[in-house]
Amino acid sequence: MSGCATGTGRAPASPVAAQRPYVVASPHGERTDEYHWLRDDHPEKKRNDVMAYLRAEQAYTEASMARLRPLEDRLLAEIRGRIKEDDSTAPRHDRGWWYWTAFEPGDEHSRWMRRRGGAAAPDAGAPAETMLDGNALARGHAYFRVSAVEVSPDGGMVAWTEDTVGRRGHALRFKDLRTGRVLDDRVEGTLEPVVWANDGGSVYYMRQDPVLLQSGPVCRHVLGTPAASDRVVFEEKDLTRFVSIEATASRRWLAISVEGYDDNALWTLPLDGEPATPAQALPMRAGVRSYADHLGGRWVIRTNDAARNFRLVSAPEDAPADRARWTDILPHRAEASIDGFALFDSAIAVAERVDANARVRIVPPGGGMGSLVPVPEAACTMGLGENPDPANPDVRVGFSSMVTPRTVIDIDLARGMQSVRKVQPVIGYDASKYATERVWAPSRDGKRIPVSIAWRRDAFARDGAHPVLIEAYGSYGFPSDAQFDQAGVSLMDRGFALATAHVRGGADLGQDWYEDGRLLRKRNTFNDFVDATVFLQSEGWADPRRTFATGGSAGGLLMGAVANMAGTMYRGMGLHVPFVDALTTMLDPTIPLTTNEWTQWGNPIESREAYEYIRSYSPYDNLQAKEYPAMLVTTGLWDSQVGYFEPAKYVARLRRLRTDSNPFLMHVNMEAGHGGKSGRFERLRQVAMEQAFFLDLAGIDR
Repeated sequence: MSGCATGTGRAPASPVAAQRPYVVASPHGERTDEYHWLRDDHPEKKRNDVMAYLRAEQAYTEASMARLRPLEDRLLAEIRGRIKEDDSTAPRHDRGWWYWTAFEPGDEHSRWMRRRGGAAAPDAGAPAETMLDGNALARGHAYFRVSAVEVSPDGGMVAWTEDTVGRRGHALRFKDLRTGRVLDDRVEGTLEPVVWANDGGSVYYMRQDPVLLQSGPVCRHVLGTPAASDRVVFEEKDLTRFVSIEATASRRWLAISVEGYDDNALWTLPLDGEPATPAQALPMRAGVRSYADHLGGRWVIRTNDAARNFRLVSAPEDAPADRARWTDILPHRAEASIDGFALFDSAIAVAERVDANARVRIVPPGGGMGSLVPVPEAACTMGLGENPDPANPDVRVGFSSMVTPRTVIDIDLARGMQSVRKVQPVIGYDASKYATERVWAPSRDGKRIPVSIAWRRDAFARDGAHPVLIEAYGSYGFPSDAQFDQAGVSLMDRGFALATAHVRGGADLGQDWYEDGRLLRKRNTFNDFVDATVFLQSEGWADPRRTFATGGSAGGLLMGAVANMAGTMYRGMGLHVPFVDALTTMLDPTIPLTTNEWTQWGNPIESREAYEYIRSYSPYDNLQAKEYPAMLVTTGLWDSQVGYFEPAKYVARLRRLRTDSNPFLMHVNMEAGHGGKSGRFERLRQVAMEQAFFLDLAGIDR
């Protein structure tokens, strides 16, 4: 077999990848990568030698896990058994219609539904209409995902974007809701979002860059015309920037955001009439991030201008960039970070974050502190839900904790009264049997690291003799909210505690927490995770011999770095679509997302300091001949965000270097990308596999 070798017998020996030295050159030095050959960028078919190695790894994983298949099957049945198969979301009103999604028994994909009605309730006797059936659309596709569903302003048409590969490349499609006919119009090679012009006969969308797979030009498609004639209305030439589009709350403007991680600009284009040339509403300013929405003849802007944790300001309609005319709606506060907002005719709903908890504040349109929506738990998250119609008299929020399933609540904007619209059903789950707590772990440099923990009351004791699974992310300023995971109930029922470490690099404690875990301070993320583990073990929350860790994507980089730093502290690790070859990726601007992410990791092409710093922690570059924990590594062949070759190379090198005999497996999903399987049940098999892997290592076979 070309590319790797296996043994013979009932179960294959662990695969051995061929070593083919390749010099990775850079302005600051050369490195040898003996597994570079595993990279194949072809978008549709990989080389035979690459596929042979990946198939050998998958065969080895399946053979190694075969004895655990009965346990895996039991876990899968448990996890699936908690799902209400004929479930639906809480309907939400938007301009004369109530919209929701629904599943019927056996459905892998959603059905998008609607019913006519006013803001108070659907019309009596109004029939439910199926706008789209994701199950019918998915037929014939091994992978299928609908990303955006947008109804035209007059309610007569629906546009949607669908991905059938998993690489974020979408097709834009249309259906006439009055006749039920799917239009011949089809635009290939788009990204997720789509925005209707107010004429109901044209839409704005973004093309996908065919090489970097990120945002290309913003275009306008007129229904009934060929996609080749679509007009480019905006194009950003700087490849270090992301572009996104959305309609403002007023539906007067198409908002085109051009941003990096440190700054951004806003361009606008009228949604009425013939398309004009976009006008710049907010210019790019170094270190300043400003996010704007429009309603009621003014702009409302969330900005970090003179506000580290952001403030909310009002700006005139004709001059949103004139800072001299800005007036504060909600001022900056050192103890609270403003994460977002939703505009209504009668109020502003603000998403903010304090002490690692997401919460919602209702503020009068004219400004002031308003009122904080109360929450019943100390470690929880409450965030803004779907709020498409600013005329609605209530704001929709979602509440959850590690032991409370997602609860959808509508809050009366005038009186503050809460109406629970839906509690996510979890069949057989009794929340009273479980507990959660927020603890604070000391870091080596004097910080306090929040850690959220959940457990089953009659199965776990804080005695240092029970297993724990710790997860974390810690990058891009994305917080790790304390949320309910119904699959995790299976671990808690078997005596595990579940922990989320809110490490630096996320914005869990505000912007300083984020800034203190990126670029030349990225090591704080890894140190925090190790320090949180030390705390949990020393305080009796974790059995030192049965401590497990898991993370995905940038969280997989975290796992890889920690495995190199302090791997023997963990019995096992899960590394999911892990970003483990950080230096090589940041040196290659042809790899998707690289140019956008230099502001997160550093630019090792231009900066020797960045080169040396990334090299000091990049998991692939720091593998050594020593003991490592047991590992389950997962990847998707069509992953556009972390190429499959990163975990594949990592596994190949670590298999050669490690000195222990702990289980070391790589699961390769041949038909998916960064997000894994697309169906609601399909994706559960991998979850059950990881749980079986950890339970076996913990000595639990039930």
